[in-house]
Amino acid sequence: MSLTLPAFIQSNSTDETEAIGKSLAERLISDQTLPRFVALYGDLGVGKTAFIRGFTSRIAPNARVKSPTFSLVHEYRGEALSVFHFDLYRIEDEDELYSIGFYDYLDRRGICLTEWSEKIEYALPDRYLRVEIVKNSAEYVDSRELRITPVGFTFTENL
Repeated sequence: MSLTLPAFIQSNSTDETEAIGKSLAERLISDQTLPRFVALYGDLGVGKTAFIRGFTSRIAPNARVKSPTFSLVHEYRGEALSVFHFDLYRIEDEDELYSIGFYDYLDRRGICLTEWSEKIEYALPDRYLRVEIVKNSAEYVDSRELRITPVGFTFTENL
């Protein structure tokens, strides 16, 4: 799958959402100039964890990805990189963010993916990829649009 940023991609199933996540991971692995932070936005049940499952399958293929709602962060270790998967739904302020070690993860060798990024706009890095997942059909329950946008940098090549 070839993407151009900003990308507006139709997904009609969980499998397609996972494939889009995997495609983005492949590009981040191959292009070291891209930021190592992906901020996800979207309502409850829209497919953020499915996207992360696909993304993680490329870096840590044996990982069992699930939403880290109660532990707030899961680490999936791959051979060369790790994926740090945050669920920030329950975060109320910067003190809580600090207490889970969020800022320490930004300095580690890996890629951070955050669900509910709107809760921590103040803490997002200067450069990141914004992935917004939106239900776009009342008729087709699995229909989604994924909007992938660079923030803090421009990117004109195919992704």
